Amino acid sequence: QVQLVESGGGLVQAGGSLRLSCAVSGRTFSSYAMGWFRQAPGKEREFVATFSATGRSTSYADSVKVRFTISRDNAKNTVYLQMNRLKSEDTAAYYCATARTGAVARARAEYAYWGQGTQVTVSS
Repeated sequence: QVQLVESGGGLVQAGGSLRLSCAVSGRTFSSYAMGWFRQAPGKEREFVATFSATGRSTSYADSVKVRFTISRDNAKNTVYLQMNRLKSEDTAAYYCATARTGAVARARAEYAYWGQGTQVTVSS
C-alpha cells in the first residue's frame, strides 16, 4: 500500500519560511517524479513544483519560482519543499504526490498517489 505523509505546515508571518516534508512508503521512491500541489479554499488544486526521478530536472509554478525549492532524498524516501519569503496568497493546504513516471509532471492527472495534505497559513 502506497502512503504519503506530509508534515511541516503551520502558521507563519508574511516574509517568513517553512519547510514541508513528505515521506513515501510502499513504492520505489527513486523511480518516480515527485510533486507538490496546493489548494486554497474555494479554488482548484494547483501545481507548485516537481522534481524528476533522476534529480536532474525541476519545474515550478511562476508564482513560487525563486521563493520555493523542491528537493528529494532518495535514501530517506522523502521529498521537501522549502518555502521562503512567504506571502498571504501562499495560504493553502499543500499536498505531495508521486507521479506515474519518472519525468517532471505539472498536471494532476500525471500523479498516481497523493498525501492527505498539510495546512500552511501565512498571516499578513
